[in-house]
Amino acid sequence: MTTSLSRRSALRQLAGSTLGLSAAAALAQNLQAADSAASPLKGRINHSVCKWCYGKLTLDQMCQAAKEIGIKSVELLDVSDFPALKKYDLVCAMVSGVPGGIGEGLNRPQNHDKIAAWMEKTIPLIAAAGHPNVICFSGNRKGLDDEKGIENCVAGVKKFIAVAEQHKVNVIMELLNSKRDHKDYQCDHTAWGAEVCKRVGSERFKLLYDVYHMQIMEGDIIATIKQYAPCIGHYHTGGVPGRNEIDETQEINYPAVMRAIVETKFTGYVAQEFIPKRRDALASLRQGVQICDV
Repeated sequence: MTTSLSRRSALRQLAGSTLGLSAAAALAQNLQAADSAASPLKGRINHSVCKWCYGKLTLDQMCQAAKEIGIKSVELLDVSDFPALKKYDLVCAMVSGVPGGIGEGLNRPQNHDKIAAWMEKTIPLIAAAGHPNVICFSGNRKGLDDEKGIENCVAGVKKFIAVAEQHKVNVIMELLNSKRDHKDYQCDHTAWGAEVCKRVGSERFKLLYDVYHMQIMEGDIIATIKQYAPCIGHYHTGGVPGRNEIDETQEINYPAVMRAIVETKFTGYVAQEFIPKRRDALASLRQGVQICDV
C-alpha cells in the first residue's frame, strides 16, 4: 500500500540508517510536525469512501488508509465485511448486496418478493452493526413508462419499509445516469426519484444523489440539491467527465456543491466514488476529502 503515512515511515527508516541519531531524531520531529500541521477536517461533512474504486487495496488496507485520512466510513460493502469495519471502528455508510443489482430492481413486480426477503433478513443485521443505510435500485426500464415504474417501485418498497422503520435503517435508492454508464436505468432524474419518496411516505426511504451521475443527466446541481434536500439521504462524488479525480481537471465545483449540502443541514455521509487515475490513489483520495471538507 502506498500512502503518505507509509512514505513518512520510509523516510524515518531511511533517516535512521543513513544519519546520526541526533539528525534522525530531528528529521523525525520535523515529519511529525508536518503531520500535525496538516489541516484537520472541519467536521461539517461526514466523509466516506467506496471500496470498489480501490481494487488493488485489501479491505484492511482501505480501512487503515481511511482512519489515517480521517474518513469515518468505507462503503458499498456487504454483511460479511462488517467484522473488518468493526476492527477499525468504521461505519459502512451504504451497505450493498441487494438481489438483482442495478438492472433488476423494484420497478418489476416479479423482483419484489426476492428483494423484500433479502431486506427483511439483512436490515436487522445492519442495525445491529450500527450502520445507517442500505442501497436499492429502480432497475432498467425495458419499455416500462415512468408512471408505471414509480407505481411498481412504491409497491415494492412498501413490502419491507416497516422493517426499516422498526430498525431505524434507511433504504436508499440510487440515482444513476442512463446516458453513458447505465443505459436504460429508470431512476435517472431527481424528480422521478423524489416522486417515489413522496408516494412511499416514509422517513426511512430516501435517495442517493450521485453528483457525477446527475451532472451528466440534468446539471443544475446546487439548485436541485436545495429543492429536493428532504428526499436525499446520501451523496456520492466523481469527476465529470470520466469519473476520475474531483480536482481542477473536471467541470464540477465541488466546494460550492458541498457548501450547498451543508446549508441544507444534511447530517448523513458524502462518499468519494471516483476512480483514481492521475496520481497515487490514496493521495487522490486525501485530496478529494480535503476538497469536500468545507
